[in-house]
Amino acid sequence: MDHIITIAKALSDPNRVRALMMLHEGELCACQIIDVLGLAPSTVSKHMSVLRQAGLVRGRKQGKWMYYSLVTKEKQVREIIDWVNRSLCTATVVLNDRKKLKTNICRTGE
Repeated sequence: MDHIITIAKALSDPNRVRALMMLHEGELCACQIIDVLGLAPSTVSKHMSVLRQAGLVRGRKQGKWMYYSLVTKEKQVREIIDWVNRSLCTATVVLNDRKKLKTNICRTGE
């Protein structure tokens, strides 16, 4: 039961849900999430930490960059992520975020 409560708390913030929806398209660099959400890197890092603790996303470090992707191996988590996606896939903010992602390039060369 504690795991479900942790997931529910992770999904209680609009920016975390937006990040989760962005990751539905595939792995993203933290810089891409920062650009789309328009938040400070430290704020995005905290949001991603909450999603990681809930078991919804995983992170991997490559050089100085952090990359995030959805956790899809656990059936219960996959069902929750699928439910969120089905519920919000046509929401204006989600569609705008996806459009912005397609036009933004991660600045890994900086």
